[in-house]
This record gives sequence, structure tokens and C-alpha cells, in this order.
Amino acid sequence: MRRMPLCLGLAVWMQIAVAAPGEAAPTVDQAIGLKPVQQGIGYNTPLGEQVKKCKIEAAKSGGSGWVIRGESGQLLRRFLDTNNDNKLDQWSYYKDGLEVYRDVDANFNGKADQYRWLGTGGSRWGLDRDEDGSIDSWKVISPEEAAAEVIAALSTKDAKRFQRLLLSTEELKALGVGKTLEKDLRERLATTRRDFDSLLKTQKMVASNAKWLQFGATRPGIIPAGTDGATADLLAYDHAAAIIETDGKHGQVSIGTLVRVSDSWRIVDLPKSESSAGFFYASIERAPDVVEGSSGNINAGLQKLLDELEKIDEQSAATTSTATLATLNRSRADVLEKIAAQATKLEDRMNWVRQFADTVSAAVQSGEYPKGIQRLESMMSKLAKDKDASSLVPYVKFHHMTAEYGQKLQKPNADFVKIQGQWVKDLEAFVKAYPKSESTPDVILQLAMANEFSGKESSASKWYSKIISDFASSAIATKAAGAKRRLESVGRSIELRGKTVDGLSIDLAEHRGKVVLIHYWATWCQPCKEDLKTIKALQAKYASKGFAPIGINLDNDQQALKDYLRATALSWPQLYEEGGLDSRLANELGVLTLPTMLLIDKSGRVVRRNIHSTELETEIAKLTK
Repeated sequence: MRRMPLCLGLAVWMQIAVAAPGEAAPTVDQAIGLKPVQQGIGYNTPLGEQVKKCKIEAAKSGGSGWVIRGESGQLLRRFLDTNNDNKLDQWSYYKDGLEVYRDVDANFNGKADQYRWLGTGGSRWGLDRDEDGSIDSWKVISPEEAAAEVIAALSTKDAKRFQRLLLSTEELKALGVGKTLEKDLRERLATTRRDFDSLLKTQKMVASNAKWLQFGATRPGIIPAGTDGATADLLAYDHAAAIIETDGKHGQVSIGTLVRVSDSWRIVDLPKSESSAGFFYASIERAPDVVEGSSGNINAGLQKLLDELEKIDEQSAATTSTATLATLNRSRADVLEKIAAQATKLEDRMNWVRQFADTVSAAVQSGEYPKGIQRLESMMSKLAKDKDASSLVPYVKFHHMTAEYGQKLQKPNADFVKIQGQWVKDLEAFVKAYPKSESTPDVILQLAMANEFSGKESSASKWYSKIISDFASSAIATKAAGAKRRLESVGRSIELRGKTVDGLSIDLAEHRGKVVLIHYWATWCQPCKEDLKTIKALQAKYASKGFAPIGINLDNDQQALKDYLRATALSWPQLYEEGGLDSRLANELGVLTLPTMLLIDKSGRVVRRNIHSTELETEIAKLTK
């Protein structure tokens, strides 16, 4: 993860970053010559005669700077000065028109200190405190990427690369897991830190040319607040594994236990050639059983199928042809079904079937595999005859229902009212047939949403209540409780506390005596951004009469909000917490769609809980008299 030699140094670009009026722009050769600070980035780079056909032009959004486009107009690079100091502080690299990586100088001192993988490049966000080109810690990293980093650390014999994945002492304390779990975790981490250097010298699991292929694990589970005195829920994996390839052969490395800390996943155990003992869930099976025998090598049949799956995924990423994607999605379904059939453990087979249902349903809804409907129906029939795996029928059925609903909506001249009515009937029938399945909470949430959006609020409240009472431990129970609270909020006071993107604490209770508009929005939501214009005009007109808007941004990427606020100044506070539509701020009132706006009177009571921007001025004028 060290700085690469640059054809055109980063420091040079800091100085020539943005040409003053009348000065010449940097050349295409100079722009294309600049490389990312981190290695291994897959991005488009024109060569030879292709460079002459590229164009460089002034950036039109996000700040001043330069954009480089290929012959067809596709984005290749974007270099920006986001704080108007006439020096670049953001360098973006693109693949197939999508940004996949970004170097960032967040403190504007002339050195990159943050590195972000984006789009198809992944979700990693590395921090470099001493600005030496080496990542010191991960602000964001997924469990899949954490597993890949473990393999990279082993193959390159880089102890520091592994150590920065480990749960730190400060993070362990902040988890609030309770005294017993904290003590056990601290001891396990101490052993891992102590023994990793020795492992590097002796391990033969991962060769220098090993390649990470995929992440394997059963679904993560939650250790709920209150367990052994825990003060917060803890989301964790046990028995996680990484599938690797070395010289055409596949193998598996046990990653062990991972825990989520904010938006990052942290390692607890030493990597091993065999599955580690479970830490949190003693009864949970280990990761999908793709390994045969004690040697760690996958049998020839499974190896061939995994090779096919990898090839299909690579081809899918490289095409935009709907017809080609339909063929590839059919092939992917074939391979997943074969892998499930070969799995020797029931839990592994069930996980592969879930993946089959997930991917086929998504492909149908995107219009990239219309015949996937029949594949899901066929899978349901097979599962119904399988005594061991018949419990998966509801899971596949819900994905079949969702795919069918999405497909109907895509048809020309679709009768939305009729389709929606049938959708609700299908959901109700599912709940009646499968009252306790793993998919039932999601089905009930869909029912509640459908009733709420059609104005049947009492029915919606009933369904939200059912989730709360019957599935209290499910991940969506918190969202359901918030949605019920929102539905019943008119005439009542609500609580709202949080911090702005700049770290300022905001408490709705301190706004008594003012008319407050709470606006849930995101930068990817175009209607939301139109609302911002309306709110800005209303604030200018009614602020002196006691009108005070509060924004709650639900972007998954905080940088997207910061970039937007740099380009479009908003004079009212914008609360933000990681998690987007699943964040605490969204869940407290069960916000399901954007934009959502609530209007609060001077006494602190909700007047309107779902007001449209066209109705705002009339209501605000009344309340500020």
C-alpha cells in the first residue's frame, strides 16, 4: 500500500492544479500520466494513439479543476480543487465511465491523506495520518474486503497490513460488549497480535502469488444489548473464510471472527488453514463448506464450478448488453444451482440456494433475465420435495413474488392500481401461509409500506405493530417501531437529536417557539434537491417570523454530502450519521422513502407528518402569524 512512482509527481499537480484565467490548462499527457497513490487500482488508461483522441476540459461541478474524457466522451479522470485555494485536493480515476478510486487531500496541505475505492472498485476508505502514502487505518471496509486484505497481508508478508485490520483497544471499549465478552476479546486479540509475526514466517496457506476470490460465511448475527451487560447491539460473523486461488487451484483460509465497528469490519483471530472455533455463536456452522479433505484443496468438480462462476462475473462486469446479460445470468443460475447440489453440509447448501434466489430475483427486476421467474418457480418445486431444505421455500417464494411484481411494473401500459392490489393480496397470503419464516418480517414491512402509501394508515400501523411484537429481534423491528411512531406523531411532540456534518449538536427541544421543518433528503434524490430550493426561498421569507428548517441527510457516503454542500451552500443545519436509510436518524421515525418532511409548530408538536413542498408556504404562513 505504498506510494507508486509517478510520471508526474503529486506535488507538481498541487502547484499547477488549477490554471488561473488566461493560463493554459495542463496537457492530456500530463493528466493521463498521473497515477493513484495506492497500487492495484483497475481503471481505464488510454495508450498510444488513444491519448491523442482524449480531451481535457474545465470541471463543471464539485469545484474547479479538470476533467479528462476519452474519444467517446467517457470520463477517464477528474482532478478538483474543492476549497478554491487554486491547488488540487481530489484526484478521481474512472473505469467504464464510473469513478472507482479517489485520492483526497482532506486537510488541504498539499499531500493526499485519504484513499477511497468507489463504484465497482469497492467501498474501502483508508486514512493516512502521516501522509506517507501508506494507509494507517480503515474508516470504511466491508467484511469481504477485510478478508481480501488478510490474504494480501499473508501473501506479501506485510504484518502492518494485517495489524490495521485488528480490533483496537479503543474500538473494543467503545463496543460496550459487557465485561466478560470484553475480557475474552482482549485476550484473544492479544494472542493474535503476539503470534502473527511468527505465523508469517512459517505459514504455507497463502503463497506469494495467491489470489483472493470470494468471501464465505453464514449470515452475521447480532449480540443484543443487555447480554452480559452490553450497552449496544453488536453485529458479528463467526467462522468467516476466504476462498483463494494459487496456480489454478482453489483453497480456503479461515478468517474466524469479524465484528462491525461503525462502517468498518475488524478482525479478531489469526488466519488458519482450518475453521476456527466460534467465538460468539457456538452453535453456528462454519462458513460454506467448499473445502474437501484436510489439505484445504477444493475437489475438482467444485473447483471447475467456482472457475465458471468467476468467469461469468467478469463477463457480466464487462458488458452492458441486455441480451448478453440475460445469457450470463442464466449461466450464473445454472452454476449456483450445481454448487448447491454438491454442498455436503445442509447450511452450506441453503446459503448457496439463498444466493441463487437473491441473484435471479435481482436480475429479473433489472430486466436482465426475464425467464428467471421460471427458474425461481422450479427451485421452489425442488425445495418442497426436499425434507431437509424445505424451510427455504418461503425465502425463494418471497424473491419470486418480488421479481414477478417488478416485472409486471416494467410492462408498457402497466395497470399500477391492479398490480399493486394483487401485490398486497400476495403479501397477505404469504404471511398467512408462513407466519414465522425468516422472510416474513420483510414481507410484513412491504405490506405496511403498501398500506401507508395508499393512505390506509390504520392498516399500516397494524402491520408495523406486528413486526414489533412478533419479530422484536429482527433487524427491521427498529425501523417498524419508528414508522409507527411517525404515523402517530401528529399532535404530539417528538424527539430529535444529532450532529451536523460539521460536528455541531442539534436538539429539536431547543427550537421551541419556532416553526420547524424537518427535511429528510439525499444528494442522489432529485426531488429532494428541488425541495431544497423551495426551503431556501421560504427561509429567506419567513426566518424573521420564526421559521427554522433542519435537514437530515441520508446519503450513505458522507463525502457526497460534503461535496454537495461545497457546491450548494445551505444556511440551515444538516444532521448526518452513517448508515443512510438504515441510520439511527432514519430509523427513529421509520423513514422509508425520500423526500420525507415533517412540520412542527411553535409548541413542539407535529402538525403535518408527510407534507409536500407545494403545501409548505400555506402552512408556514399560518403557523408563523
